[in-house]
Amino acid sequence: MKRSEVNALLKENIEFIKKMNFNLPPFAYWSPEEWEQKGHEADEIRHNMLGWDITDYGKGDFSNHGLVLFTIRNGSVKDPRYKKPYAEKILISDENQFNPIHYHWHKMEDIINRGGGNLLIKVWKAAEDDGLSDEDVEVSIDGCIRTVKAGSVIRLTPGESITLPPYLYHEFWAEEGKGKVLIGEVSMVNDDKNDNRFYVEQPRFPTIVEDEKPLYYLCFEYPKAK
Repeated sequence: MKRSEVNALLKENIEFIKKMNFNLPPFAYWSPEEWEQKGHEADEIRHNMLGWDITDYGKGDFSNHGLVLFTIRNGSVKDPRYKKPYAEKILISDENQFNPIHYHWHKMEDIINRGGGNLLIKVWKAAEDDGLSDEDVEVSIDGCIRTVKAGSVIRLTPGESITLPPYLYHEFWAEEGKGKVLIGEVSMVNDDKNDNRFYVEQPRFPTIVEDEKPLYYLCFEYPKAK
């Protein structure tokens, strides 16, 4: 992705977040110059990859295969300094912008429609060979258990949520004609470097082509503490 594209997406989606009356923490708006002055007091942000995260999954087609994320809080499975056993994110998905089929080996998460349009989620169990099982899937939607066919699409309207346990393949996108969606994620500790099993192998983080100055650093770009 070009840095100019990343910057434009940040500006566009910050406006959408504000429109949804959701407030981000102050470090969301720390400039690169401010980050250069940050010491070890900001190590939790660096280590646990809090902050902005934009990806096109290496496809170069963000409008159809991409996601904007902001990690608000997170713990660590390896570093005893960061003992939070939970994480929280917001994600923004546009109409027919697909987040690829994947599951997590360890993380259980609740995916919440925080506002905007409708969120569509397709689900499958992982088969023994790591393929897509044709078994029925039991899911919890706002505390109510439902059994659906493999590959079923579940619609979440604003305020609704679904619980996704480990080894449950899922793919999601915003429903066409309803507008982009502000998605909440409340989960166990998040580890995007080691806990994503994509059905079709692909990179989780993009390669950035520097064609202009960063507006804000992404979560994998922070400079080391002074």
